[in-house]
Amino acid sequence: MEEVTGAQIIAEALKTQNVEYMFGVVGVPVIEVAMAAQASGIKYIGMRNEQSACYAASAIGYLTGRPAVCLVVSGPGLIHALGGMANANSNCWPVVVIGGSSDRDQETTGAFQEFPQVEACRLYSKFTARPSSLSAIPAVIEKAVRCSIFGRPGASYVDIPGDMVNAKLDPAQVRCVSCCPSPPVSLAPPGDITSAVTLIKNAHRPLLIIGKGAAYARAECVLGELVERCGLPFLPTPMGKGVVPDTHTHCVAAARSRALQGADVIVLFGARLNWMLHFGSAPRFNTHVKIIQVDLCPEEMGNNVRPAAALLGDIRAVTTQILEEFRKAPWSFPQDSEWWVELRQKMAVNAEVSKALALAPSPMLNYYSAFHHICELLPPDCVIVSEGANTMDIGRTMIQQQLPRHRLDAGTFGTMGVGLGFAVAAAMLERDKCPHGNDPSRVVCVEGDSAFGFSGMELETMCRLKLPVLIIIINNNGIYSGVDSQTWKLLEEMGDLTTVAPPVTLLPDCRYDLMMSAFGGRGYLVRTAEELRLSLQESLRDWQQPALINVLIDPASDRKQQDFPWLTRSNL
Repeated sequence: MEEVTGAQIIAEALKTQNVEYMFGVVGVPVIEVAMAAQASGIKYIGMRNEQSACYAASAIGYLTGRPAVCLVVSGPGLIHALGGMANANSNCWPVVVIGGSSDRDQETTGAFQEFPQVEACRLYSKFTARPSSLSAIPAVIEKAVRCSIFGRPGASYVDIPGDMVNAKLDPAQVRCVSCCPSPPVSLAPPGDITSAVTLIKNAHRPLLIIGKGAAYARAECVLGELVERCGLPFLPTPMGKGVVPDTHTHCVAAARSRALQGADVIVLFGARLNWMLHFGSAPRFNTHVKIIQVDLCPEEMGNNVRPAAALLGDIRAVTTQILEEFRKAPWSFPQDSEWWVELRQKMAVNAEVSKALALAPSPMLNYYSAFHHICELLPPDCVIVSEGANTMDIGRTMIQQQLPRHRLDAGTFGTMGVGLGFAVAAAMLERDKCPHGNDPSRVVCVEGDSAFGFSGMELETMCRLKLPVLIIIINNNGIYSGVDSQTWKLLEEMGDLTTVAPPVTLLPDCRYDLMMSAFGGRGYLVRTAEELRLSLQESLRDWQQPALINVLIDPASDRKQQDFPWLTRSNL
């Protein structure tokens, strides 16, 4: 038989592992790998930055449960991808990064882009390896995929020296490796389930917290039944939104601080007591709260707060175990309880405050008024990608999610710049679900102007591939806050902007809409509610090309006063 190259062996190994997507930025020495991947039927999406490519590949892993590949060149290319690997590990999303590296016979000689890649990646991945030979590549690829999805998901790295890419081998000498199976499903001990159910039944102020781990585990059906059957209030984390619809009457997201502070028993479904949940500590939480943890990672149990019950196992499977106990012995938390009355009152008060901010008369839009109109027009099945400080946080509270895994944001690592990469990945998946010309679900990327700046060149990727993405930039001329054009002129007159302009400011009224137009998409500049509504309606009606709506809001616009900010030490 004709000899095969290292690039072909890599591509066929990935295909065997059911890898469908490869994102990357090609160059020496990995161009042939991308070409071989395409020849094997893997879709290659060329991005404009390795970091965005890695963000996109990891989003595929989260949305499908099977990793995509991020393909990068040696040295700087791999270094750029490390941010995406760290983000994937922190979010517990599977991804496989394949990096070209210097030829083996040039190691330590100062080779082109020489860098200790294997050693560097060990800090940011679950599994890191360099195949010892061409014949070993399939086994290493299989283990990289397996490690990325087994246990707590995360990043894997495979290093491919440049001289291996075009080297050839008799295919009979290539080690044959089959596709790795789906991760094994583990259950919690029955006695621990009984203890947890008893704690829930004896609670006076129970609360369920649904995290993105529950979304990844596809636990929506069993969690929805648990909420319904037991009448329990639930609070979703940002990417846990939609596992049970935000519009469900038992969702208490509008009274988040009160729910966390008042609950006496909290069940964590794939959520961690990290900074996003204030470490489970007082005064954000009741000092005597009892925590029930449902997680597949043993090391997470007891992190920051010792749990009253630790249910180790697959989140969907363990939730089913809990549900079975309530099916056998039906129980429901009283809907007229003092706890429910308190939560509903607080939700009503907060809703009125947000409504007043949204409808307040003003010559310019603010965050709340912009989101008010956006929320009225967005399709209920759209995928929301969001990032930016106030933009992400206010949007999280106002945009209702009806479906699981339909919200992607800065996540556990708080990473800004993820938005456009995530949007590219989500749009690829949505388009591929509709191969016969049916309209895919809309992917709507809601960005702060600062966050957009991290990866704005990915507009070209979206336009090149004609992806169904609508980008909405909430533009306040800065990071957290900015200044208007008149104030900017005064600053310019005062002298050197590097010494007089506040560090949070950006150039006022940037025309990001013209960037989209320059690449062949549709760009809209919006200053009023009427313009916003018209541009949204047109963009959502005609879905043949990407669009960007540049929404200029009041630079002094801010969010309503928070009882507890996300960051303990934040004064912003």
